[in-house]
Amino acid sequence: MNEISAPRPNNLDAFWMPFTDNKYFKANPRLLYRAEGMSYFTPEGREVLDGTAGLWCCNAGHGRREITEAIQKQAALMDFAPTFNLGHPIAFEAAARVAEMTPDGIDRVFFTNSGSESADTALKIALAYHKARRESSRVRLVGRERGYHGVGFGGITVGGIGPNRKQFGALLPYADHLPHTHLPAKNAFSRGQPEHGAELADALEAIVALHGAETIAAVMVEPVAGSTGVLVPPLGYLQRLRELCTRHGILLIFDEVITGFGRLGTNFGSERLGVTPDIITMAKGLTNAAVPMGAVATSQTVYDTIVDGVAGGIELFHGYTYSGHPLASAAAVATLELHRAEDLPGRARAIEPYWQDAIHSLKDRPNVIDTRDFGLIGGIELAPRPGKPGTRAMDIFRRCFDAGVLVRVTGDIVALSPPLIVERPHVDRLIGTLADAITAEAA
Repeated sequence: MNEISAPRPNNLDAFWMPFTDNKYFKANPRLLYRAEGMSYFTPEGREVLDGTAGLWCCNAGHGRREITEAIQKQAALMDFAPTFNLGHPIAFEAAARVAEMTPDGIDRVFFTNSGSESADTALKIALAYHKARRESSRVRLVGRERGYHGVGFGGITVGGIGPNRKQFGALLPYADHLPHTHLPAKNAFSRGQPEHGAELADALEAIVALHGAETIAAVMVEPVAGSTGVLVPPLGYLQRLRELCTRHGILLIFDEVITGFGRLGTNFGSERLGVTPDIITMAKGLTNAAVPMGAVATSQTVYDTIVDGVAGGIELFHGYTYSGHPLASAAAVATLELHRAEDLPGRARAIEPYWQDAIHSLKDRPNVIDTRDFGLIGGIELAPRPGKPGTRAMDIFRRCFDAGVLVRVTGDIVALSPPLIVERPHVDRLIGTLADAITAEAA
């Protein structure tokens, strides 16, 4: 007979933390207890200004009553219902709300639970699309160096961040990568989109020449690469990539997990950048991170090709137990209503010039070798310490937290992405604290 053992005392041992130096953290914990508005609070009650919207996701700020009440109401009404051969109204409403925000023609929505699941789902949809068109030879997936598309095998395969791949050996076959777009010799300290680098998209022609267009299913890129350290697309780059994909019959997938839902001052980054892909992945800001949820939006052409390609029965053998989860759907509906009612993209556009000036004010701080920005995103690149890459930025992260400000670091780059409700005093405090930390870690 199984017995329930006595509860263990609350400690740090059981939780294997993601993307974390577990040994260091558990010897030197930094804990968050509650959140409200622009800030977190530690268990001791100390405020920590959120300069990262959690993990690029709490775009409407923390503790929004409208989202909390929507989740509570739905949980009392129905906690869970499957969406395999059944449905529930709130999932359809959530999909319709997403479709209202996506670019024209990108309005068929498949729900997932995270950005990682969205990436793998988009890649599978791309493969299914070509198979439905009787082009089964199109199996090759193209990503980009320094790209991040979550941690599923598909996303890691097309992703291009070395540490995310090196522990796991061979990933999926039939993949290739475009070069990244970071050209510091030409574009350092660019304001907004850098001028140089559109020609880097032409590397797709070399991949086509090597493998044949008839073998390539999709190209997946982030409009703005975030997790690798804020790489902003050069002027004309995405337009050129769109042109080449269209010419060769390749689907273009935009990973908008970060750039979706107002981060660039528009509903989706594709709108700000003037390029419409065939498929968009999203997550994070979809529910303001109150409940995990992701989605993939496709063109009607992609949807119809797959659905009409099957005479009857299930058209796409793919899905998740929690696709369109009632609580997540309720959170999404409430979140998207907040975006509309408070015009969060408009707020981001209004403060963007002030934000841009603040980011570039760090140019002359010790060891700063580049500053870059786009929308409400900022990246500050630091010269690494000799023989100790990443330690300077990590020490700055810890120093900022102890001074009451949360930033994010990747390698020796500090990445900033505050909630879209940020105001000028928040920007001043965030950048001022970061400036002091950079100076303090000059050695």
